[in-house]
Parts: sequence; structure tokens; C-alpha cells
Amino acid sequence: MEISTQDGERSMAEIMKSGTLEKLAQAVLEGAAEDAKRLTEKALSESLPPNTVLVEGLSAGMTVVGGLFRRNEMFIPEVLLSARAMRFGMEVLRPLLAETGAKPVGKVILGTVAGDLHDIGKDIVHMMLEGAGFQVFNLGINVEAHKFIEAFQEHKAPVIALSALLSTTMPQQKAVIEAFEKAGLRGEVKILIGGAPVTQEYADKIGADGFAPDAASAVLKAKELLGIS
Repeated sequence: MEISTQDGERSMAEIMKSGTLEKLAQAVLEGAAEDAKRLTEKALSESLPPNTVLVEGLSAGMTVVGGLFRRNEMFIPEVLLSARAMRFGMEVLRPLLAETGAKPVGKVILGTVAGDLHDIGKDIVHMMLEGAGFQVFNLGINVEAHKFIEAFQEHKAPVIALSALLSTTMPQQKAVIEAFEKAGLRGEVKILIGGAPVTQEYADKIGADGFAPDAASAVLKAKELLGIS
């Protein structure tokens, strides 16, 4: 699989820089973590802004991964490798992005609900959201409802993403929604739910604002909930 672009009328210097970004996106797509780190450093050495390296390199690769995953042309083991490659690049970029004051496209609080110890799917969602430019506050697994509220009060993230991988823990997604209602904060957040047993019908039943059947869809739905094109 290759990522192609049109060079158009760009200068040779721009094309050379773009070539590095294209290789970086390809490294993420192929799950080549060390290459992703090296190419991130190379792009920065070419004086490309950190945000450009993120958007046109790392994020571009994860966008392709998301599309392939959504179409069942890429599977979880491969997505995990791509997420790892993305993480290697982000370790280089993250402090530089902070220095430039680059603003995320949005903020998301993410966690697996109480009683559920699964984290693979959640962590893939984390990397895809981060790759799309979101700032993600990952609370981990077995997260009680009050912890989501505390995280919202601290970070003011307008999207709360709840993962449940067991049918027995799905009611905890409803418990989180009810906790926000009780705290008088329900109108300030959009609650997005997902996980293997979760359905759109269940999301409607418990009053969630959105449902995502997979990690790639979670990114699209988060953007939709925030009105991001």
C-alpha cells in the first residue's frame, strides 16, 4: 500500500520536504515504528513546523489506516503496529507541539467503564483520535463514573468516550450518563459510546449522543459531535 500525492506547481524544496512527509505517512501505514521516529526527526531537521509534521505525516498515515480498518482491509494486529509507529513519532513531536502552543482540534476524555479491564480497542481509539489532532485524556480501564466527572471538571473536554467490551459492563455506560445528569453537567458534554457488544439501538436507549462501532468511526463521530469538518 502506498500513499500518493500530486506535486503540482510546488517548488523542488517543497517536494523534497513533502517526500519526507509521504515517507513518514507510509511508515505509519506499514507499522514501521523506528522509521516513523527517524522520519519525524528528519522532517523537523528540514525546518518543517511540528504541526505540519503531525498533520501531513503522522496523521495522514493514520487516516489511511482508519479507512482501511473501517473497510475491513486492515485488521487489529496491523492497526496496533501502526498505532505504535504513530506513538514513536509523537514522542518526538509532543514536546515541540507544546512549545509552539498548537491547539488541538478538540479534547476527548476516554476510558473503559467500571468493571471492564479491556484496553486494546480503547487504546486504538486513543491513537486514532490523537492522529486526527485531538488532545486525549486516557483514564485507562475500570473507570468509575465519578472519575469521568472529575476529569471533565479538570480538563473541560466536551466529548466523553466510553468503552465497554463486555455485555455485563454496558450498564456502566448508562451510569456515567446518569452521573453527569445528576451533577448538572449533562448539557456541557457529548457522550460517545462503543465496544464489541454495543449497538446504535443501545446508545439511543441510554441517551448517548453518539455510537461508534470501531476506532475509525469514533474519530468521525467525535468530529461530528463537535461540528468539525
